[in-house]
Amino acid sequence: MFGNEKDPEGTEWREGIYLTTAKNSLEADILESKLRGEGIPSIRRYRGASNAMEIIMGTNTTFPIELYVPEETLEDARNIIIAIPLVGDELPEE
Repeated sequence: MFGNEKDPEGTEWREGIYLTTAKNSLEADILESKLRGEGIPSIRRYRGASNAMEIIMGTNTTFPIELYVPEETLEDARNIIIAIPLVGDELPEE
């Protein structure tokens, strides 16, 4: 959910810095909503024809979508989108 084979960690784009990669529009919507709820703006960077696919089809499931946030909010944004284990996926006790 939070990465791909080519991780652009630290990459800047349109006054933002790379946060994570969403697999599709729904995942990007959820992450952006969570960030917005905490007062952190974000911007999407589409690859290939994914932006056109989202406009035409209403969703993008073809290409991943990179999310960027202001550099000063990067650490907070990372803490906000940490994956939380679901029931049955708890981390083993040490």
